[in-house]
Amino acid sequence: MKTINVVILLYPGVMRSAVEGLRELFELAGRLSQAQQGSLQFSVRLLEHTEVQRVDGGLPGEDDRPQVVILPPCLTDQFYTIEQPQLSGWLREMHGAGALLCSVCAGAFVLAQTGLLNQRPATTHWLLTERLAQQYSEVRVDGNKILINDGDLITAGGLMAWLDLGLELVAQFGSPALMRRLGKQLVIDTAPREQRYYRCFLPPFDHGDRVILKVQHFLQNGFQQPLTIKQLAVDSHLTERTFLRRFVRATGYKPKEYLQQLRISKACEALEATTDPVEQISLSVGYEDASAFRKAFIQIMGLTPREFRARFSH
Repeated sequence: MKTINVVILLYPGVMRSAVEGLRELFELAGRLSQAQQGSLQFSVRLLEHTEVQRVDGGLPGEDDRPQVVILPPCLTDQFYTIEQPQLSGWLREMHGAGALLCSVCAGAFVLAQTGLLNQRPATTHWLLTERLAQQYSEVRVDGNKILINDGDLITAGGLMAWLDLGLELVAQFGSPALMRRLGKQLVIDTAPREQRYYRCFLPPFDHGDRVILKVQHFLQNGFQQPLTIKQLAVDSHLTERTFLRRFVRATGYKPKEYLQQLRISKACEALEATTDPVEQISLSVGYEDASAFRKAFIQIMGLTPREFRARFSH
């Protein structure tokens, strides 16, 4: 019998449904494997973060050492935003002993504290990508991906990406065929997907620059109009160079990028809520050229407008 030892760490604010969901997913994978004359089973242990203070986290022998350590998603930010030196040291020790370290959602912050993600690709919830990139500038954060398997480190995106992680681990330690059978049993899509399919454009409005805030309010209502940086700067009583610098500092986007994100966001809303033709929606959000709209949509959302509508329309 091939046994994979999995440790799921518990800490304040942990998403309990993810913890129990992972445990049951691995249990079901083992049953399916054995039903098909396979020999795979997962041995799952839940480990309180305070227990790692003991040698090997309370795991006495080599046979009990985890092959996989999972940092599940968090529902509050009191824990993952604070440095956890003891936990970081234990994670580095487990990694050095050959364990595969995995994180889901905000768990990436705890993993980043170890330094193991430096110069490595990683993902987290799309709402947390900028924060992770700012706090750990050496991590190559990619908020578009829902899961990044970088060999010895796996990071998964949103709160429910524990499903993607669980399926990935079943495929890796079992087989892709077993993973697909598990997906059918659970009635979940096992096809590749990206986090940007679910991304919403949520620009900051609390930056304190009233001039730029006024421009943002104007764009929110006038996004479909033909606009130029020169005209926006004139209306703001600023030089183009000063306007551009302040806009980027306040919003994190260049004006053209901001406008494109806003237009595509409005297009997503229309694709979900209406049956209007794609070409009509393209015009309504400010694109005169439907092919330019399609190109911009794919670049930002990772799907064509029609694929997006098929997946998300009511």
